[in-house]
Amino acid sequence: MGRKAFAFFSFLLLSAASFYCLFFICEFFLTPKIPNTTDYTYETECNSSENFSIEKNEISSAENSFSSVDSKKDNSSLGSEIAAATKSKAKGKISTRFIDSSSANLSYQKVYIKNGTSLNIDIKTSLLNPPKLKIQNTASPQVLIVHTHTTECYMTEERDYYTDADRTRTTNNSKNIVAVGEILKETLEEEGIGVVHAPEKHDYPEYTGSYDRAADTIKKYLKKYPTIKVVIDLHRDSITSSDGTKSALVKEVEGKKAAQVMLVSGCQSGTVTGFDNWKENFRLAVRLQQTMEVMYPGLARPILFTPRRYNQHLTTGSLLIECGTEANTLEQAKYSAKLLGKSLVSTLNMLKE
Repeated sequence: MGRKAFAFFSFLLLSAASFYCLFFICEFFLTPKIPNTTDYTYETECNSSENFSIEKNEISSAENSFSSVDSKKDNSSLGSEIAAATKSKAKGKISTRFIDSSSANLSYQKVYIKNGTSLNIDIKTSLLNPPKLKIQNTASPQVLIVHTHTTECYMTEERDYYTDADRTRTTNNSKNIVAVGEILKETLEEEGIGVVHAPEKHDYPEYTGSYDRAADTIKKYLKKYPTIKVVIDLHRDSITSSDGTKSALVKEVEGKKAAQVMLVSGCQSGTVTGFDNWKENFRLAVRLQQTMEVMYPGLARPILFTPRRYNQHLTTGSLLIECGTEANTLEQAKYSAKLLGKSLVSTLNMLKE
């Protein structure tokens, strides 16, 4: 009897243990889990196309700021309140400006120049003596477009303020100055002028030495395409006042907003040497500005005449062009590139063999 009782007791004990294990397994694997909602980030795209993260507590504070919004309000009202909250995080103001010819200290027949040198320049003589370069009727490339500061970019939308999220540089070529250069290229090619557009980045990952690296790029393409006559270094400008206000330079052309452009013409003066051919570049610059002023009055700011080389010593058809500022929108800059391209076509057609 003792052995039977012990066996029965052991069976009961084993059955109870098995039941407990089965219950624990079901509880652990079949019961739904509640996620930890405090451990996540929200990603959004910033002006430079690079992602940045906003922690949940920042999202919560933003949501709390709209907690009193009546759910019955229409979308436009809610959108206005969201825009107002975004503007409250503004880092600085954006002022829309137009720079007219009054800032020039030299002018002649629709050519306006801001002379930053001690040289006496004669606009009339420069217009009477055309550049030596000649444009040919050929499909071969005759224009090279480069970007010394390749990552320069613009606002993605028109606003009267900017935030920390509005980047001034991006390696995304669809959003930086390269995209503007592509419009210029297409406009020239539509009129039968062959163009090489160099996408090389000269200011990334290191900004210092940009002009040296750009010079190497220019030399490389001049060697590869000896038919190139004109080299355009396309930039975008930056104008910020002491209080942090940024200037968007805008001129309305044919009912559409365009970013103002500025030609920069370097010269040999003082400590700047090795630039004997600067007058050839200057003659091209004054013709292009005169053409723009005739075709699209006010689009071009006065030419900046300065004792710098900016790699313009490499050819007799070099142009440095600033297209808008970082406070202009990309679309405004692209529109300007199209107008600039049409003006350049007209200028170069006058220099055909």
